[in-house]
Amino acid sequence: MAGETPLTIREVHARPLDVPLSRPVQTAAGDIASAPVVLIDVVTQEGIVGHSYVRTYTPVALPALARLVYDIGLMLAGESAAPNAVERKLQAHFRLLGIEGLTGMAIGGIDMALWDARGKAAGQPLISLLGGRPGSVPAYVTLPSMDPGAVAADAAQAVTAGFDALKIKLGLGDVAADVEMIRAVRGAVGEEIALMVDYNQALTVRDALERVPALDAEGLHWIEEPTRADDDAGHAQIAEAASTAIQLGENWWSREAMSRSVAARACDHVMLDAARIGGVTGWLRATTVAVRAKLPVSSHAYPEISTHLLRVTPTAYRLEYTDQLNAIMRNRVRIVQGHAVFADVPGTGIEWDEARIASLGQ
Repeated sequence: MAGETPLTIREVHARPLDVPLSRPVQTAAGDIASAPVVLIDVVTQEGIVGHSYVRTYTPVALPALARLVYDIGLMLAGESAAPNAVERKLQAHFRLLGIEGLTGMAIGGIDMALWDARGKAAGQPLISLLGGRPGSVPAYVTLPSMDPGAVAADAAQAVTAGFDALKIKLGLGDVAADVEMIRAVRGAVGEEIALMVDYNQALTVRDALERVPALDAEGLHWIEEPTRADDDAGHAQIAEAASTAIQLGENWWSREAMSRSVAARACDHVMLDAARIGGVTGWLRATTVAVRAKLPVSSHAYPEISTHLLRVTPTAYRLEYTDQLNAIMRNRVRIVQGHAVFADVPGTGIEWDEARIASLGQ
């Protein structure tokens, strides 16, 4: 943009950190007891530092991802901190290896930090830098338990906190167990609350098709990733059979992967993960696919930066709220009458609580 201060990358810091959770998150793929993240700091020669983070979901991957981010930083030292220029360089460098997995997360994390630095240099929040206006985004919360009694209590607490949309995890048992979970939540919060369910890829296509009639009868808002994330044909069969919307996208690594799913009619809603889709740059590119297909866009994880991105997404729908990293953040996403609001400060607003990080002793 004209008038912006040019920035040059001096170095990139990458810190692995395994943040303990107050309660485990239960999924069909197993319990998650902590939030393993790599904290990324892009330091510029002009003294501006851009922050971001990426999640690995398993502590096993933390050292490898941190080292990869650091090594990419060595390659970028002395280069322009312009996000588009860096993305072109990294896309070319990793073309033969591919940009999925840890490589894709490293690229997305660095991109988010560069945009943070760019916003700080311009003295504008990311929303404004992208042509939008600060404000709120409709949000929902994912409940951590897969026990009917516990999830009912969690649902009631979430509604008291202001949420009008909730998501629960399914897939540990048979369809009767799924319906029991759904009805436990309905019994606690009533029919007016939007309720989504997430299988985390736990079902075969055949199993999903067998469950669709029972799920359709429950008035759900969407069914998320019922089968393997990369099975576009299978999800297309499920989407055709279901009257409930099918939600996909948190495991897309590029606009091209998203385009293939959308072309296959594999989903009715799309969900973007800011790190996996390529950071801010990748998100902006991916949303053009959703706009053409007139598909609602929600976010997966990364509520701090997703609040900005959804504000400039033409078909924005809902933000997935999580407070798992609040303990290490100086600025936090707030929920006000079911909407997410983040700090109106230059950049993305991500700033580390260094005292809390030090107290974790890692």
